[in-house]
Amino acid sequence: MKRFHVHVHVDDLTKSVAFYSKLFASAPARVEADYAKWMLDDPRVNFAISTRGAKPGLDHFGFQVDDASELAQLKARAESADMALLDEGDTTCCYARSEKHWVTDPQGIAWEHFHTLGTIAVFNEASKPVVAGACCAPAPGAAKAEPTCCAPAGTEAAAASACCTPTAQAVAKPSCCGPKSSTSSSCC
Repeated sequence: MKRFHVHVHVDDLTKSVAFYSKLFASAPARVEADYAKWMLDDPRVNFAISTRGAKPGLDHFGFQVDDASELAQLKARAESADMALLDEGDTTCCYARSEKHWVTDPQGIAWEHFHTLGTIAVFNEASKPVVAGACCAPAPGAAKAEPTCCAPAGTEAAAASACCTPTAQAVAKPSCCGPKSSTSSSCC
């Protein structure tokens, strides 16, 4: 079964957690110093907030699935719609290990499709030191190339990002958020 996903960047995590906890009549399922997530059942939503963005606002939408077959179905739909697909495979982001891919709609809104495989104790397990910044975005032309982490370029998330919005020519094998040649940020 699918769960709708929304990720929003906020300036003040404490105030935002208090607001959304009242709005949803529920405490977050996970709270970290820079991140909070609600796993709501009515409606089925994975709503996450973080202080990692360059400016507050929407980072991306997505669908979280319960198994690999559902993820494969979403991937097939994205490919059949002639949407550029960025396949990250097994990756870490947002205190979780996931299998994921990304697509960008015609308006530039990033959509993440992912299957959560487990939790991790850190925001991501990048091979390099992580610096503060927003979710990252590969260039639109790089969608079939080696992935960076998070939302595709040309999106609001990428525009607001303090990190790696590499050009198509600059995409290299990434650490979680960004090509190894960049000063990486963390991801969604």
